[in-house]
Amino acid sequence: MDLTVVAYVIYLLISVALTVWVARTLSRNGRVFLADVLHGNEKLADAVNHLLVVGFYLVNLGFVTLYLRNDDGVADARGLFEALSVKLGVVLLVLGVLHLGNVYVLNKIRRRGLMEREQTPPVPPQGWTAPGNGPWAAPTTRA
Repeated sequence: MDLTVVAYVIYLLISVALTVWVARTLSRNGRVFLADVLHGNEKLADAVNHLLVVGFYLVNLGFVTLYLRNDDGVADARGLFEALSVKLGVVLLVLGVLHLGNVYVLNKIRRRGLMEREQTPPVPPQGWTAPGNGPWAAPTTRA
């Protein structure tokens, strides 16, 4: 068997295994974070978590398959390891960037939710005052 084909098989096995492991880890540990972002709505958190995992798989496995091609043939064991290290290193970097992107977006959503909760007064207003009355009213000028 050609060493280039061996490199392809090893690359696919490791890349797919890494993608599955990262997706499961993010899904398991991200569920709690999503529940907080979505104000404790467990069903919605599970649904969003599942959609994020599916998107993660599609993007990563699509990238892995597009990045499979090797323009230079693999001639020896050294070339095999060099080709695998470059390809797997790029896959790991893409996995990391996508993970950080997900965490960044979810954190922005979480912060916005916290800001909205802080803007809601703890006690509803007791009554209204007429505009212009009170110590903070702007002075009126008479002509």
